[in-house]
Amino acid sequence: MSVPAIDPFHAIAISALAHQLESQGRSVIHLEFGQPSTPAPKAAIERAHHVLDTDPMGYWESEALRQRIAAHYAQHYRVTVAPERIILTCGASAALVLAISSSFVPGQSVALARPGYVAYRNTLRALHVGVQEIPCGPETRFGLTAQAIKALDPAPAGVIVASPANPTGTILEPHTLRDIAELCNQRGMVLISDEIYHGLSYDKPAKSMLEFAPEALVVNSFSKYFSMAPWRLGWLVVPEHMVDAARARMGNLFLPPSALSQHAALAAFDCDAELQSHVATYRRNRDLFLEALPALGLNRIAPPDGAFYIYADIRHLTDDSLAFCRQLLLDTGVACAPGIDFDPVEGRHFIRFSFAASTALVQEALARMIPWFAACSADTGVKT
Repeated sequence: MSVPAIDPFHAIAISALAHQLESQGRSVIHLEFGQPSTPAPKAAIERAHHVLDTDPMGYWESEALRQRIAAHYAQHYRVTVAPERIILTCGASAALVLAISSSFVPGQSVALARPGYVAYRNTLRALHVGVQEIPCGPETRFGLTAQAIKALDPAPAGVIVASPANPTGTILEPHTLRDIAELCNQRGMVLISDEIYHGLSYDKPAKSMLEFAPEALVVNSFSKYFSMAPWRLGWLVVPEHMVDAARARMGNLFLPPSALSQHAALAAFDCDAELQSHVATYRRNRDLFLEALPALGLNRIAPPDGAFYIYADIRHLTDDSLAFCRQLLLDTGVACAPGIDFDPVEGRHFIRFSFAASTALVQEALARMIPWFAACSADTGVKT
């Protein structure tokens, strides 16, 4: 068995070019990554300062934080999760590795939506697990359905679901989640739910898969809603029968996550008013984008129900989204992500904007892009 090849994360190359331009004195607006522009909550930072001054720390997993996360599930989703089932991880990426490596063996396959987060496909392949991508378009609001999973032949060993999703922002309806949960239960398929964008929804709340599938593995993180991406802290909820296997992998592959981050995260749970103000900013930014899309000539987008993304169809302008993003950055100083990161087949026709930046930067980015897109349309895409 050879070492599996995985695709690069092309948005990283765009970001590297953006930082190079900044080092040359160019003004750059970063809309390429899905990370909040706001810092961690004030109380979390204050707690971190106190701990740095008073505690030498060490390898540690906070029982208090696991209990607080369990209380969060009871409060927001009306589901009971024993704290022992919650494994604190070095970000959601480590939680994804734990979920996959604890659930599948090489040669099995996992189904997921296309477009979808680039690391699903590449992490599966790196762990010698097959990928069965399901093309999802406007007819299903770019989201998975039980019918599409049921039609797969051969049937997968597992399914990865994301709601709200990256790159589309789509929130799956409760009946869709229920149907997927029932299908996975009937066919013995492992169900992994990525819920890192929970808390970031605009027109309707996002339901946890645990409401429909108590045995699902759930990935979450402090990076998005809690605005703590650099602190690299996440968690994985596992069924009771998988606790020992997942904990063994966590201890051997990663060790516990940062003790400092755990202290800060516990304080962050008490900062809801501050965090909701961030959501209000994202809502304003989303509205600005939606208002500007006609002027940009972008009239085919995925529904940004949650998260902080606009996933836009640019097939009328180019069939090379990576080159398009590069030229947009060079000409305007606005960095965005090429669709090929999220969809290796149709992604050459899409780009993704993150609207997690400040409102002032979003306004400036749109002011720069509107004339550029107009010129690009007039030239029928020759800018790429």
